[in-house]
Amino acid sequence: MDLTGSTALVTGANRGLGRHFAAQLLGRGATVYAAARNPASIDLPGAIPVALDVTNPESVAAAAKSVSGLSLLVNNAGSSTGSSLLHGSLDDIRLEMETHYFGTLAVTRAFAPQLAEQGGGAVLNVLSVLSWFTSPATAAYSAAKSAAWSLTNALRLELAEQGTRVSALHVGYMDTDMARHVDGAKTDPAAVAKLALDGVAAGELEILADEVSRTVRAGLAGGAKALYPQFA
Repeated sequence: MDLTGSTALVTGANRGLGRHFAAQLLGRGATVYAAARNPASIDLPGAIPVALDVTNPESVAAAAKSVSGLSLLVNNAGSSTGSSLLHGSLDDIRLEMETHYFGTLAVTRAFAPQLAEQGGGAVLNVLSVLSWFTSPATAAYSAAKSAAWSLTNALRLELAEQGTRVSALHVGYMDTDMARHVDGAKTDPAAVAKLALDGVAAGELEILADEVSRTVRAGLAGGAKALYPQFA
């Protein structure tokens, strides 16, 4: 897909990885709709702010009406409550699913007709290495990202009929506000955005942004005992 001259919508574009997506798409010559719950938080010159709460059906419908000619959808909006499945708040656990699974589904359904009108276009879903691996500290987030991984595979099959290519980005911790509490190595979100957009342009279905994602992806073939050696 040629991103030059494309029209893109990026959800969660007010900060972190989403802002890098929007900025780099502008740099590649795209028209960019930058979506956030508070459009006033969009401070990127050249971007078109759009109010969008992916967990609110009315907000999603209104955003779809305010955008036209879309050829690339980047489902980047996220949440991270740090909830345990056994002990965490059910409201927090539901929020993770509403954001990562139902939110991604709702936005994709709302904008799929526009993508079809533009010859198919592309969808990029921002997933995570935690789609494949979990821990008690990330359990609710991981469950939602795993659901979003399955959703991505299913949408890829259904949207193929209209010529829309669906790509999945898997990445570990990045140097963003969401991971500010994490010690250790973090990937530069600007580098991740570039790698992901290059992957979309090349038509890649699965984009692994860092070594941890590649390692865990390879470990899936070994089954549960390979991913969780404490049970071997």
